[in-house]
Amino acid sequence: MTTTRSRSKQSTDGPVPPKPARRPRGWGRATPYLLIVPAVLLELLIHIVPMLVGIWMSFVQLTQFFIANWSQAPYAGLGNYRVALNFSGPLGQSLLHSFEITAAYTVIVVGLAWVFGMSAALVLQRSFRGRGILRTLFLVPYALPIYAGIMTWSFMYQRDNGLLNHVLHDDLHLTDGTTFWLVGNNAFIAMTVAALWRSWPFAFLMLMAGMQNISEEVYDAASVDGAGIWKQIRFITLPSLRPVNGVLVLMLFLWTFNDFNTPFVLFGQTPPPSADLVSIHIYDNSFVNWNFGFGSAMSVLLLLFLLVCTGVYLLLLNRRSRRA
Repeated sequence: MTTTRSRSKQSTDGPVPPKPARRPRGWGRATPYLLIVPAVLLELLIHIVPMLVGIWMSFVQLTQFFIANWSQAPYAGLGNYRVALNFSGPLGQSLLHSFEITAAYTVIVVGLAWVFGMSAALVLQRSFRGRGILRTLFLVPYALPIYAGIMTWSFMYQRDNGLLNHVLHDDLHLTDGTTFWLVGNNAFIAMTVAALWRSWPFAFLMLMAGMQNISEEVYDAASVDGAGIWKQIRFITLPSLRPVNGVLVLMLFLWTFNDFNTPFVLFGQTPPPSADLVSIHIYDNSFVNWNFGFGSAMSVLLLLFLLVCTGVYLLLLNRRSRRA
């Protein structure tokens, strides 16, 4: 009777689920940490350790006389920083001039990249025939390798057989003669145009992706209420793109202010004074003049400047988002 009752009870309640196997406590807790060990090691080797070495180098007189035995370089303290920030001296004046050129270059490239990207995104927001082809063409500069795109501009800027002089002088007759685009003050214009050509498709891509999240019903309702295209952009598109614009402007600012590839490919190791960006100015003092201590000090100052600008920008952006 007991056996029959127990069987009927088991059939009524259903099969008893098996007990889950217990995981080893030690390995279970250590698994997440073991999985991130490769990423932490790579971060240390690629970013943290070189940054710490660069900070150490900024406090020593590491010149060409101590390259063979760099650990014996004499301690300079804040001497390299004093020379860099002494704007009455030749080295400080050259650094200040490079900073001014970089600031103007960044403002122009970031501002025009955003304007061109926003204009293209607005034009391609609505569906029409051939929109996919235009999107592909607009993204070609961003898809090309950086060096390939800038070298193409370098060939176009050539004085004798460059495409730009051929079009402006031979075809359109807008200039009296061929122009030297890679020397003098024209070097700044040439560098800015090449950087803008490479940067604005990224702004276009980010803004176009942000516009995909704006519902068409909002625009239809605004149109019914009598809002024109400019009012729709001002009161619907721009407020909706505020988070995207916050990230986009910051990324373009950091990339452009740290730009090294554009002047280096166009002009080589020693660019004209009008195209002497901070990044290549640091490279010139470090690897051409063999003053690695002074170059490291300028690199640390550049890092601190970008960190302060990023912190202030994020702080202002958070305050604005809270008010909104």
